[in-house]
Amino acid sequence: MNLDPQGLFRDHSDSDDEFELEKEKDPSKEMVVYLIDASPKMFDLVGNDEDKSQTYFHAAISSISQSLKTQIIGKSSDEVAICFFNTKEKKNLQDLNGVFVFNVNDREFLDQPTAKLIKEFSCIEALRNLAGTFMSNIGSQYGIIPGSRENSLYSALWVAQALLRKGSPKYVSKRILVFTNEDNPFGNITGAAKTDMIRTTVQRAYDAQEMGISIEILPLSIPNEPFNVSHFYADLIGLEGDEVAQFLPSAVERLEDMTDQLTKRIFKKRIVRTISFSIAEGINIEVNTYALIRPALPGSVTWLDSVTNLSLKAERSFICADTGALVHEPPKRFHPYKNENVKFSVDELSEIKRISNGHLCLLGFKPLDLLKDYHNLKPSTFIFPTDEAIIGSTKIFIALHRSMLQLKRFALAFYGGSANPRLVALVAQDGVTSSSGQVEPPGMHMIYLPFSDDIRHVEELQTTADAGVPHATDDQIKKASVLMKRMELKDFSVCQFANPALQRHYGILQALALGEDEMPDIKDETLPDEDGMARPTIVNALEDFKIAVYGENHDLEEVSSKKSSGTDASRKRKAMVEAAVESAANHDWADLADNGKLKDLTVPELKNYLTAHNIPVTGKKEALISRILTHLGR
Repeated sequence: MNLDPQGLFRDHSDSDDEFELEKEKDPSKEMVVYLIDASPKMFDLVGNDEDKSQTYFHAAISSISQSLKTQIIGKSSDEVAICFFNTKEKKNLQDLNGVFVFNVNDREFLDQPTAKLIKEFSCIEALRNLAGTFMSNIGSQYGIIPGSRENSLYSALWVAQALLRKGSPKYVSKRILVFTNEDNPFGNITGAAKTDMIRTTVQRAYDAQEMGISIEILPLSIPNEPFNVSHFYADLIGLEGDEVAQFLPSAVERLEDMTDQLTKRIFKKRIVRTISFSIAEGINIEVNTYALIRPALPGSVTWLDSVTNLSLKAERSFICADTGALVHEPPKRFHPYKNENVKFSVDELSEIKRISNGHLCLLGFKPLDLLKDYHNLKPSTFIFPTDEAIIGSTKIFIALHRSMLQLKRFALAFYGGSANPRLVALVAQDGVTSSSGQVEPPGMHMIYLPFSDDIRHVEELQTTADAGVPHATDDQIKKASVLMKRMELKDFSVCQFANPALQRHYGILQALALGEDEMPDIKDETLPDEDGMARPTIVNALEDFKIAVYGENHDLEEVSSKKSSGTDASRKRKAMVEAAVESAANHDWADLADNGKLKDLTVPELKNYLTAHNIPVTGKKEALISRILTHLGR
């Protein structure tokens, strides 16, 4: 949440209006227009390497293509539009020159991404020469030239703004992403014409921002020529002071994130539900709940019609057992009492079963050290105050939050409805900020506490009276501690590792949807780091641990143990073969094969023949008979 913790949690005596908390409403949908510069400069080779045909234009296309593949899985309800500017051909509702909106059939200009759109758009990325389809069908030119009043950048912003008109900014996040390697689009013109073009273009950007549309520039810097945002784009997107110097590193990070991001579900920050928090008798406030990190799962199964491939809708109907007619009225519940059926409505039954009204009710406070790690059974829920329905909720929440932090207490509360009522612990979290912005927001974590029978005591090792319980020595504990420290991952986070099974699942979906012949390469980041494990410090620590636990000659003991186990296995194998040979000798296999009587034998008898002749014994009975006939030459 982009809130200032200093302003939010300042003393109430401060009367500065600029620190007044505004109501936050998280958009549930996102609309993005990709504006891609198609001028001839964008078709220069990256790094001037003649051996490579990668251009700035295709780098942008590749980034957007990868982003669309991710979005169609993680955020399929969001809408996108792809727009080229500085083109020879034009295709837009405003009929403006130099602007071409890329689209496919059966799809609006701004709509949800489809497999057909991604497939055809990716074909542009595959064409690495100027004689490709893009040049022949759309074309490239400089849209801002001396002696002409044409302003392709202004037109592109106009088209993008028009595409983003639908949807209220209160519920929809709207963005325009501009890809270009030209930091001074008006550098070729001078005089009053240049001033007028810059003024009108910047004003067009301001008009879009007033409509709740954010504009971002993702520059593709030319080697030895850093993208100078102060030439023009700083005014376009409203950068001032230190923001200008910090813009280029942050923009490069965004572009790299867009190119290299994993195909995984992206859960947006959105309110799960708004609940009432009862502090005391007659004092209620409202808080919003947010779901924190959750394990990503494959999408739910959707049943499709085998002919039309459309989603199926399941419907249920009740049929009267006496008349066979459809029952349109909702069924009534009853309970027999003294030879009479007492009827209950659905609302009455719900009221009888209700243990709680589903709100959060404060019970008391306890010291933080009484809350153990094993009390956290599942991911917690983050709660944050809202003044949308009850004015003053934030002030009461702040007072409670401050007191809990100062006294090092957590709040014990009752939460849940009739289905799953339980006790929860509310742990206050202070806001954390850094030079780049807010790291952790202030608020409270709602931890779901276990019931008494959810906690099981550790089972002690049962031994005989004359045998002692084995304990690790101090030296063994020391060697184990050293080994763990050597193998410890620095700055570990579960977010650093993707689920390889999910990545493969999404890769298969992508290949099927886009008609790709090959599966995308999936990097399994959960595999052990063999190079890291081979470092001398880890190898030495591991060897010291083995010596402390198993003794000096543990390697020789392992070798002798393997030889012994190998000898036993070979002995058993030899005895099994001898038994199979002896059993197989009881049948005339050639006669059985000629008369078709092999099928009358049991599977163990067939396997005896195969084992006696060192033939595989896997498979069903038909496969065993086929192997025997092949071996007999029948």
